[in-house]
Formats: sequence, C-alpha cells, structure tokens
Amino acid sequence: MAHSRRQLLRLLGLAGTGLALNTLRPASAAAADGTLKERLSVCRPEGDPLQELLRRNRDFSRIWRAAERSDDPQERATLLHETWPLHCQVRPDALASGQQPWASVLCCADSRVAPEWIFACGAGELFEVRSAGNTAFDEGIASLEYAVAELAMPLILVMGHSGCGAVTAAMASAPLTPLLEDLVAPIRAGLKPGSDLAESVRRNAATAATALPRRSALLAKAVAEGRLRIQAAYFDIGSGEVSLV
Repeated sequence: MAHSRRQLLRLLGLAGTGLALNTLRPASAAAADGTLKERLSVCRPEGDPLQELLRRNRDFSRIWRAAERSDDPQERATLLHETWPLHCQVRPDALASGQQPWASVLCCADSRVAPEWIFACGAGELFEVRSAGNTAFDEGIASLEYAVAELAMPLILVMGHSGCGAVTAAMASAPLTPLLEDLVAPIRAGLKPGSDLAESVRRNAATAATALPRRSALLAKAVAEGRLRIQAAYFDIGSGEVSLV
C-alpha cells in the first residue's frame, strides 16, 4: 500500500520537524516554521545556484593549487584551513530542527571528492548522494526525488571526477564481484570505444544526468515545469577545478 505524505515524512524521521506540513497547527506554530525556514535559508544564494557553486569552486581551486607550494603536510593543512573560502554557516540549533539545502550533488564516494570542500559549503547547504561511479542508481534517484519533492531542490549536479576507480573498472576486463558488476553495468553501457578515462568519466556523468529524469517521473515533471535543472560536471582533482559537461 502506498504511504501517505505524512507517513513518508514519519518514515524519514521528519514528521516532528518544522518542515513537516500540517495545516491544522495553530498560527503560532506556522509562524515558528516561517522563522525556522528563514534561519535555515540564511546561506542560500540569491542568484543561479549553479553559478554560485562554480564561483565558490573557483575560489577553492586557487587555494588548492597554492597548497602544492609547500612540502610540509602541516603547513598545507594550515594554509587550507586559514584560507578555505567558507563564508557562511547555518546556526546549529536551526539545523537540529530541519534543513533547507539549495543544491544537490550526485557524485562519487571517492575519498578525494567531498562536495562541501570542493564548493566551500557549510552544513545544511548541499544535499548529497554519493556512490562509486556516481550512477543513477535506484536509492540515489529516490533520495533526489525526496530532495525535489520535499525540499524544493532547484539543482542536481551530477559530478564525475578524474581518476575514477569505478569508471576504470568498467573500462577493464578484470573479473569483479557480482555486486561490483551490477555497479559498473550502467557505466559500461555508456562507454564509447576508444575513449580515454577522462572522456569516459565525462560521458558517464552525462549519461547519469540524462537517466535521472528518464527513470523518474517526478524529476521529469520538475524539469519540464522549470523547477529543476540537472547538469553534468567533471572535477579535476589535481587542479581542484569543476567544469560543466
């Protein structure tokens, strides 16, 4: 039996937060919700969320490359800590009651690819879905459906990265475990013979971005109505730069 919206929120652990909708609550509760939403949205950019991500990444990239000038790991850490361009942070007590992220990132589980770091975002700003190879897997799509339906997510950035192990495995012929074979199957399906790793990673990100609205009526409707943009991207670990695909 299909869950009601209220049941879904309860299953997701959000029924008691200020973001769960209930028209029967008193006006004071509604006012408190409005105040909470404002507190949670304090770091939301006024302009295009995609351009804001790219702007923040440019700042990060400059600092990332500057860290190469030192051979001392502690000195590099100090440089990154002192100059990391994080410029906003939502209050922890507000985050304890809900969330209002302004962008979503579907990216690889690789330890070198942390969206908050790459885009200089604080807690509560990004809704992240991560899995090796950043494919459009069922649970990931469901998570993004939740982000769009309940959090009014305006952007999904599907981001591949240089040196991706999952794409490397998909390009090779070495035997994998059954579960890993399942994971790389959609990557292999989108590969083009003769492409190098970088091109294959970009192609995989674009394939996943295309698959999201094709496999989800909810996401397709949001895109058609202009409420959602889905964009593929590529992160180069060495330079720290994100480019659109």
